[in-house]
Amino acid sequence: MGIMLLGFMAVGFALVYRVTRDSPPPAIAEVVSIPAGSEVISALNTDGTIQVTYRAGDGVMLSVFDASSGDLVRAVRIEAE
Repeated sequence: MGIMLLGFMAVGFALVYRVTRDSPPPAIAEVVSIPAGSEVISALNTDGTIQVTYRAGDGVMLSVFDASSGDLVRAVRIEAE
């Protein structure tokens, strides 16, 4: 009886493992827009956002985009004090 229970548990664990392993990756935007002529300093894909730091003219900007749609969520100008 105990061996049969262990067998069912193993099958259950295998099914859960396969379902979670084979799930598709989340959708990520193919394009985000920054001003023309800007120089990208860094780009990160983290926590459901795409964060792009770039130099535009004489300033440095950080733009946060929604990773699934590519829409701009927030833009911050970075200045030295």
